[in-house]
Amino acid sequence: MCVRWYLRYSLSYRDVEELMAERGLGVDYSTIARWVVRYAPELNKRIRRHLRRPGGSWRVDETSIRIGGHWTYLYRAIDSRGDTIDFMVSPRRDLVAAKQFLRMALYRSGVRPRVINVDAHPAYARAIADLKQCGELGRRCRCRPTPYTSSNRITASSRSGSRRAFGSDRSAEH
Repeated sequence: MCVRWYLRYSLSYRDVEELMAERGLGVDYSTIARWVVRYAPELNKRIRRHLRRPGGSWRVDETSIRIGGHWTYLYRAIDSRGDTIDFMVSPRRDLVAAKQFLRMALYRSGVRPRVINVDAHPAYARAIADLKQCGELGRRCRCRPTPYTSSNRITASSRSGSRRAFGSDRSAEH
C-alpha cells in the first residue's frame, strides 16, 4: 500500500509514513524508500498489461536534466490524452538515442502509432524513417514536426511525472 500511494499520488516518503501512522502502523520513511526501490519495478511489470493502450497519436520530446551532478537527456513520449507511454534517460541527444527510445516505446506499448509529433530535433525524422524502412514502424506512420505544441503538452504532463520517474526531485539531482 505504501509503494502504491507513493507512486500514484504526489506524496513524499514522510507523507506516506504519516498516513501509515494514522492507521496505527509504525513505518519509517527510509523503509518506504527501500520498498519503492525494491517493488516498483515488479509492480510496473505486472500492471503494464492492464493499463489502457496508448492512442495512435504520440508526442515525443526530450529535455535536459541533472542527475548526480551530470547533465543528461530525459526522452518522453505521451499519447493524445497526455498519458505517458514511455521515458528514457540518455547521456546523449543524437540519432542513436532517439532511435533506441522509439524502439523501446514501440516494444513496451505494443502499439504502432499513425502519427508521431516531434520537436525540431532532426534526429527524430531520421530515426522514424529508419524504423519505417526496417519494418518496426508502420509505413503509413507520419512524422509531424510541431516545435511548440508537442513540447508544451509533454512539459505540462511531466510536471508531476518526472518527479516520480526518479523518486523525488532531490534524488534526480544527487
